[in-house]
Amino acid sequence: MDTILRPIEWVVAWIMYLCHDVLTFFGFHDGPSFAWVLSIVGLVVVIRIALMPLFFRQIKASRGMQMMQPELQAIQKKYKGKSDPASREALSRETMALYRKHGTNPFASCLPILLQSPIFFALFRVLHGLGDISTGKKPALGPINENVASDIEHSQIFGAQLSDVFRTAPDATAKIAAATLIVAMCATTFFTQRQLTMKNMPKAALEGPMAQTQKLMMWGYPFVFAISGINFPIGVLVYWTTTNLWSMGQQFYTIKRMPAPGSEAERIFKEKKAAQDKKKGIIPEGPLVIEQQPRGQRQQPKRKDRAKGSARPAGATTPASPVNPADASAETTAPVDAPAGDGTAAKPTSNPTAQRQQPKSAKRRKK
Repeated sequence: MDTILRPIEWVVAWIMYLCHDVLTFFGFHDGPSFAWVLSIVGLVVVIRIALMPLFFRQIKASRGMQMMQPELQAIQKKYKGKSDPASREALSRETMALYRKHGTNPFASCLPILLQSPIFFALFRVLHGLGDISTGKKPALGPINENVASDIEHSQIFGAQLSDVFRTAPDATAKIAAATLIVAMCATTFFTQRQLTMKNMPKAALEGPMAQTQKLMMWGYPFVFAISGINFPIGVLVYWTTTNLWSMGQQFYTIKRMPAPGSEAERIFKEKKAAQDKKKGIIPEGPLVIEQQPRGQRQQPKRKDRAKGSARPAGATTPASPVNPADASAETTAPVDAPAGDGTAAKPTSNPTAQRQQPKSAKRRKK
């Protein structure tokens, strides 16, 4: 453990020392003062800025986990109640294929917290060893020698020294200060998880194993910190509370500007954007609306010959009524007094529309 944490302790000591030098440059008092408390805050800022790329990876991984929940639930439902080795192997194989498809894994969202854990324990060891360094029992840690260690140890916040612990606090003032910071640490942890779970998760992700995990983290972390916080030095409580406040602000900005698809935050974001566009007179783009013809009497179908006959040249007249071609030829036949084959006059056609009065011959007029 010392081999792993010793280099991290050295880095933590140097960051705190340099932050203190910057604060004293801007007018803060040297020696035991509130500047060393703010140096711990500066340590948080430096570390969180360094972890910013991992934070964006965490957002991507968390959204991937949220979006894949319906498919993951379908796979789990498919193999529900099947405990044979073949089914378990198929469930694991399909689940891993789903993770690769969405480019995420269940541990990516916890990566920033896991990377902060060594820093947390390194700061714990630095603050816990200040007394031994100030008395010479331990060697100097980077720039923190006996005098610097004594200054850090005797710096106060709310009347308690940075090295005080709630369980072994020397007086009631230190206990009240430690208890206040423990409550602040637990409350900020709870609201950070609640903000992430209730506002920035789609409805599908609020059901199933992932939702149960999020609820467990939301209620479990504050409980764990409340129990373990009584053994943390005041400086560690300041560090963890500041980290939670940073996380809350970072998540608030991310949820407001880049909400997860399908979440409650996205609905609020779209409503605000629509209201702003309406004030500016911007018409939102929507799907193309096809204008439908008004409903009325159904158009009767036309025959092909009629449809073709409807295309007439300009100036052509349309007959009052359609005429059968056979009837039209009867109108242009020879006169009725033309001799027929048997020597008798041909009878006029029976179609009344084709009959017309024939002129009488001259002999019949004289008679």
